[in-house]
Amino acid sequence: MKKKKILVIDGQGGGFGNAIIRELKKEFEERFEIIAIGTNSIATLSMLEAGANKGATGENAIVCNSSDVDYIIGSISILIANSMLGELTDKMASAISMSKAKKILIPITQENITITCQKKEPLPHHIKDLVNIIKTLEVI
Repeated sequence: MKKKKILVIDGQGGGFGNAIIRELKKEFEERFEIIAIGTNSIATLSMLEAGANKGATGENAIVCNSSDVDYIIGSISILIANSMLGELTDKMASAISMSKAKKILIPITQENITITCQKKEPLPHHIKDLVNIIKTLEVI
């Protein structure tokens, strides 16, 4: 059976994506192929060190891979052009939002955006919720 693909997108230092990938690897072992794409090489390297199966960097990597995965995971900022201090371009945001992949987004952003009806929780709680969402979608 072909493994499903999870695309994790992060920028800046990659700590967010690193934490997500570590938890996904711990929880799902080898069930998924995890692809890490950073908006910069430091973010990509951090996610590869966390155990991603493949990694790439930059706008074209996000545009090319967004349409060929089952899940896209990241902060809600990955849908916002010019977010992550300008690292996430409008082409990236457009490719992610137009992808048919199921998007699982954590409502953490540095932008001037407030999301209503969300609990303000630390990142590990959001990652645990993300893992539970995947379990529900995959009926694990």
